[in-house]
Amino acid sequence: MRHLFLTTLLASICCLFTACGGDGNSVLIKTNKGDVTVELFDEAPRHKENFLKLAEEGFYEGTLFHRVIPSFMVQGGDPQSKGAAANVPLGGGGPGYLIEHEIGQPHLRGALAAARTNNPEKKSSGSQFYIVTGEKQSEATLAQFQKMKGIKYTDAQRDAYMTEGGRPDLDQEYTVFGQVTAGMEVIDAISAMPTGSGNRPQEDVVIESVTIQ
Repeated sequence: MRHLFLTTLLASICCLFTACGGDGNSVLIKTNKGDVTVELFDEAPRHKENFLKLAEEGFYEGTLFHRVIPSFMVQGGDPQSKGAAANVPLGGGGPGYLIEHEIGQPHLRGALAAARTNNPEKKSSGSQFYIVTGEKQSEATLAQFQKMKGIKYTDAQRDAYMTEGGRPDLDQEYTVFGQVTAGMEVIDAISAMPTGSGNRPQEDVVIESVTIQ
């Protein structure tokens, strides 16, 4: 019952931003720790098209969720993580290009966002992404971020931040281009795994496939 409620809730959050379901926007990320379904946003067309292209090419197969931080996010998509030894630093790989940012959507719990280096144009990595776990936010904190960043949250977005959580400190800094609609319990489990150097899980979390639904 709880799983059904959570799935319905995540799908409802997705619909705060974009039309949901059945149009090739849904992607299944299969890992050795469980499956995660993500709905991609039409509001970020460059990122959506790129993610779908990489999925069709099998780019992500065998890559790792190489960086996990509790109450923050889990990150993957580095091609250098395929078969990487335990002591190898990760997070610097990509397909050889960056993507112009499409910043605008909030970092609610379950948000799929593009990682990036510290570049002034806020261009996104061509392949690396993260999924937000986050924490519940207070109304005062959200008001502070609205004032500081010039954001105007909708009532639904504010409620989602307060009841489910997220990371509003990342808003207007990184491109959010999707939302988890099923399997958030898998992301939570990954985020809680013991880590070593570079916040890499001590046990490899392998992305086995990414397929378009």
